[in-house]
Amino acid sequence: MADFDLVVRGGTVGTAYEMFEADIGVKDGKIEAIGRNLGAGKEEVSAKGRLVLPGGIDSHCHIEEVGQDGGVQEESFASGSAAALAGGTTSFICFLPQWKGHTLAESAPGYADRARQSRADYSFHQIITDPTPEVMQKEVPALVAKGVRSLKVFLTYDPLQLTDSQFLEVLATARRLGAMVTVHCENFDAIGWRIKALLAAGKTDPLQHAWARPPLVEREATHRAIALAELVDQPIQVFHVSCEEAAAEIARARGRGLKVWGETCPQYLTLSHEDLDQPDFGGAKAVCSPALREKGENERVWARIKDGTLDIVTSDHCGFSFATAKRNPGASGYGQGGATARADGMPAFNAIPNGVPGIETRLPVLFSEGVSKGRISVNEFVRITSANSARLFGLGGRKGAIVPGADADLVLWDPDAERTIEVAKMHQAIDYTPWEGLDVKGWPVVTIRRGEIAMRDGEILAAPGSGTFLARGPYDFIAPTGTVPDGFDAAAIG
Repeated sequence: MADFDLVVRGGTVGTAYEMFEADIGVKDGKIEAIGRNLGAGKEEVSAKGRLVLPGGIDSHCHIEEVGQDGGVQEESFASGSAAALAGGTTSFICFLPQWKGHTLAESAPGYADRARQSRADYSFHQIITDPTPEVMQKEVPALVAKGVRSLKVFLTYDPLQLTDSQFLEVLATARRLGAMVTVHCENFDAIGWRIKALLAAGKTDPLQHAWARPPLVEREATHRAIALAELVDQPIQVFHVSCEEAAAEIARARGRGLKVWGETCPQYLTLSHEDLDQPDFGGAKAVCSPALREKGENERVWARIKDGTLDIVTSDHCGFSFATAKRNPGASGYGQGGATARADGMPAFNAIPNGVPGIETRLPVLFSEGVSKGRISVNEFVRITSANSARLFGLGGRKGAIVPGADADLVLWDPDAERTIEVAKMHQAIDYTPWEGLDVKGWPVVTIRRGEIAMRDGEILAAPGSGTFLARGPYDFIAPTGTVPDGFDAAAIG
């Protein structure tokens, strides 16, 4: 009689802080035992010569979002989760939208039903664009009670941006409810001013997307977001940090003892202005916000990973196919300044939908550029791709760790495998990858989600709908510091 449902045998286990050889025994979807020479499993996977790491957690990705016009993003939960599993990610957190002038319920009709088609485990951040009393006093508390324990705000983008006073209301509500706040930090008015001037000067190429939002607009908004969070005593995470200027603001805040965390993405570690300045409108493929930076900034962002300022790397997967949406003015509500068409019929930079696909390539690119090239250790890789996300977003003890009692989310990596990234071999719905042709070393060969082999050698075995919603309850890690200016706790009033 088998002792376990599954045994992963003879691999080199890598956790956030340790490396050791062991077998892993799985029962009822949970890790039950870790040791040498474990008993038999009903199913066994040989991990000899492989690294066995926790399943990746992508805590920032956009999947099948519903627009106010009724349109739905091209990447479905079925395709996006297949791509995630192929790339070694077993759990992700995506976004419930809110449209200005609408309640939360009105803004995401049927979204939870769509998500049930996921093959990977999933949770949500709730976007707040219109923090009315109805939304903040009734809907948000009800949502948090159901396990959606993080709110997302934008300090830029015309249909999404909050004023400082609205941002303060979100921070205060999150403080009272014990929820996390994540922030897109760029200065809305400064970007709009730059866009207007660039268009007037006839500067319309994809590269000018970066000119419209230089590092200082990210730095200013990051400083402001931290200051307002400090005023409220509300922990925040700054999303997709692209440059040293913004990272330095986070480092200074952490040095003062504030609960501020920073996230970055593979695009800010590997791509640059050169990728925006490509022939045949190819630079549109790399248009995302914050924008890609000048060559050389990548290494400064890597340095902030190394010193712990940026302790999570996500994909910010937000895919718009090049053949359709990227080339079609007005295809997304994420532009600023009007959809200006160029003489060649292509959209001006300000009308190109923002976002790059990356949920499938996040871990292979990061492993290759980080671990294989000696920038980070395997343990650091585990921390920035799974363990830290689990801790920050209330999944600790369940996800991101190889310990008895945790979900058996495991990925077997061949650290010596060499592959070339090609969209033709990928599982995403989007028709391109900005890493097309990149040679990488290190590849996920088996993905196990809650004890089920979900991917083997690139073949997706998990069925649509086999993922599960991850409700997140209260957790101490994001508790306020207890320090407010002058000892007056404004968030406790009202």
